[in-house]
Amino acid sequence: IIDCAFTLSFNPKYDKLLEAVKEATETGIREAGIDVRLCDIGAAIQEVMESYEVELDGKTYQVKAIRNLNGHSISPYRIHAGKTVPIVKGGETTRMEENEFYAIETFGSTGRGLVHDDMDCSHYMKDFDAPKVPLRLQSSKQLLGLINRNFGTLAFCKRWLDRAGATKYQMALKDLCDKGIVEAYPPLCDVKGSFTAQYEHTIMLRPTCKEVVSRGDDY
Repeated sequence: IIDCAFTLSFNPKYDKLLEAVKEATETGIREAGIDVRLCDIGAAIQEVMESYEVELDGKTYQVKAIRNLNGHSISPYRIHAGKTVPIVKGGETTRMEENEFYAIETFGSTGRGLVHDDMDCSHYMKDFDAPKVPLRLQSSKQLLGLINRNFGTLAFCKRWLDRAGATKYQMALKDLCDKGIVEAYPPLCDVKGSFTAQYEHTIMLRPTCKEVVSRGDDY
């Protein structure tokens, strides 16, 4: 599996924000490599991203790296595989290793550079190391079976549950989340009125080269 993201804007006044975050992601890709320290990648990403300013409605904002979001290693059917790729300085000194996959993922904001959970949640994912706990609700057992059959440990949304035939599953889904079997991923927001952008690619560290496996003709 791979992880990839980009931001679209239909108003050119946000172009500098998008440019800052995209260039920060490309910087992270260039800096990544076998035996490279993760903290060094984060420092390089932050330096590039926060060198940008964006003018919105007559006011100038420095683009800030969102410090509580980051990239990550990827393994088979595990989108967040354990290693963290920071997007600010001061991260872990752990090194990248041969044959590893990484999502180089950066987020920029005109706000504080710090996000929090907000609004209704629609996206979920079964924990790769989900605990084996007894489920008393029959509806929870049925929903977990549906999740295992259709999504395994990959992310899904409520719309996909509907499409898979699940009905009246809200209580069961909450039960699975409360027991740590399913993880909820609600929307993340900076301060009200701020704007954010995200760009992301997946790379593979081959013995002799670095391959951007999510690269396409248009991104």
